Amino acid sequence: MPRFFIDEKPKGEEIIITGEDAHHITKVLRMKIGEELVICDCQGNDYNCEIESLQKDAVCCKIIEITESVGEAKADVTLFMALPKGDKMDFIVQKAVELGAKKIVPYIAKRSVSRPDEKSMRKKCDRWRKIAKEAAMQSGRGIIPEVCNVLTHKDAVKQASEYQFALFLYENEQETGIKSVLSQKEISSAALMIGPEGGFDDSEVKLAIDANMQSVSLGKRILRCETAPLVALSIVMYESGNI
Repeated sequence: MPRFFIDEKPKGEEIIITGEDAHHITKVLRMKIGEELVICDCQGNDYNCEIESLQKDAVCCKIIEITESVGEAKADVTLFMALPKGDKMDFIVQKAVELGAKKIVPYIAKRSVSRPDEKSMRKKCDRWRKIAKEAAMQSGRGIIPEVCNVLTHKDAVKQASEYQFALFLYENEQETGIKSVLSQKEISSAALMIGPEGGFDDSEVKLAIDANMQSVSLGKRILRCETAPLVALSIVMYESGNI
């Protein structure tokens, strides 16, 4: 069933959809009066609705039933991702949302090749937010995961270190695997920090460890920067009982 998002809980028995979503319903999906769709309030509630009227820029929907969103993971997981080259971040954002990440924080590492100027950065963030919304609609999420503005590595470490599990995915970690850390106790929140194509600089490793982040390995193979976050997210979701 088609799924759409609104910014707050509806106050009555009807929900009015406007803007791009209204255009999508009328022009792309070509939905008719009487057809049903799901509207989510981004607070974990799904509203099963029936279309009552269709206009050029507005769709009026009658609420039939209110249910709890089932697409949200119990664990609060944030992905801290060093900016990769090209359009790899588009793919990472899409799949991270599908896997259950609640927030995605891009940051610039010392070895990041991609260093867009401020104007280009704003455009990229806007595109990633649109991708996150579309992925949330497709995958049945109860929220639209936040895609934050791009941070420095220092600020990213500061934020990541505040989580219950602050995990630093380090390609040179030889002793501690991610699973051994996660299996120690129930997971309520986790930060996953992934480096750029060239890996972390030694100073970045020291900064993360000094901030009490846990250096962990994903195994003996070196994964691409677009593969590592998906593997790490999958492991966290599995270990927290969300897959």
